[in-house]
Amino acid sequence: MRTILIMGPGGSGRTTLAAATAVTAAREGTRTLVLSADRTDTLGAALGVGTGPTPVEAAPRLTAWRPDPAQDFREDLTALQDRASSALDLLGASRLDPEELTPLPGAEELALLRALRDAALSESYDLLVVDLPPAPQALALLALPEELRRYLRRLLPPERQAARALRPVLGRLAGVPMPAEWLYETAGRWDLELAAVEAVVADRDTVVRLVAEPGPAGADAVRTAALGLALRGLRTDVVVANRVLPEVSPDTWLAGPVAQQRKTLEEWREAYDVRTVAHLGRDPRGADDLTALAVPGAVHAGSPAEWPVTDRLGEDGVLVWQIPLPGAIREELDLVRRGDELVVTAGRFRRIVPLPSALRRCTVDGAALREGELRIRFAPDPKLWPQAR
Repeated sequence: MRTILIMGPGGSGRTTLAAATAVTAAREGTRTLVLSADRTDTLGAALGVGTGPTPVEAAPRLTAWRPDPAQDFREDLTALQDRASSALDLLGASRLDPEELTPLPGAEELALLRALRDAALSESYDLLVVDLPPAPQALALLALPEELRRYLRRLLPPERQAARALRPVLGRLAGVPMPAEWLYETAGRWDLELAAVEAVVADRDTVVRLVAEPGPAGADAVRTAALGLALRGLRTDVVVANRVLPEVSPDTWLAGPVAQQRKTLEEWREAYDVRTVAHLGRDPRGADDLTALAVPGAVHAGSPAEWPVTDRLGEDGVLVWQIPLPGAIREELDLVRRGDELVVTAGRFRRIVPLPSALRRCTVDGAALREGELRIRFAPDPKLWPQAR
């Protein structure tokens, strides 16, 4: 199954173009599911069909689904209370009834991730179109599975589960209670669920489609989003320039906005596959309007993003790790090595990545940013590196 993640700044027409992308794919004969996390039914308004927690058929070969975060939140917290019942009883805690639970901030995003995983595992669709939240929240959402899995591994290392029989003895010797069995089981289940979501996001058939209005604000949004996506190793298939004004118009006041759009489009075309969507002069509503937008369906996005390690031991005595970071600024870059991990900060974005196995036996020898690519040099550690014959 292919997945297109639709991302853009707020107010860019992101949800409408997600619906239009799904309509195009369905009309081309592809079994398509379009997902959205909006509390209001913006997706349904664009499709002309109400959407909600139950998937609905919006058109032939097109299904629309807007998961209910409140229902998922109630089910998750109720299940957690059941598993932790002995600990809650010991503390004298009063349980919460499902009827009094309301979703916390972020519940919409978590519901969207779960729906993404369920849709991928169902094998009922050929294409999944996901209307992500506005770009800043979307970038944080895409990073969430990897980061949560790392937190779980640090707080509850899986290898410690092997000492189950010794836990009561260790607890008496240490004088503190050891984590209960249900905690490890819950952590293991969460890790599996997060791994499934992470696998969908990182799949070679998953791409991100950036939506923005061509202009100074849209250019800044695309530049920032591209850097955040590159740091996550995610690739963009096309940039959709939305609400493009006509080049020739009797309205002279449009000359300024049209010139700004033209300049931005020229810059984008140097770096991306750009598709333009004309301004209809109204908010698109229904299948006919969405078809008139002529938004592309699934397109070939080229090879997956890679972070290769180049062997330059013979020439310079180093291995070079190449990390594409288009739009990165040297003054806003920071690198910190922590054991077998590297903490990379680029502007407002930060990611902790495990080092490739060969680089774990090396020391950092320097780094340079050239033409949108971060190149980190690693020198073999004589204490750990096998001697060449």
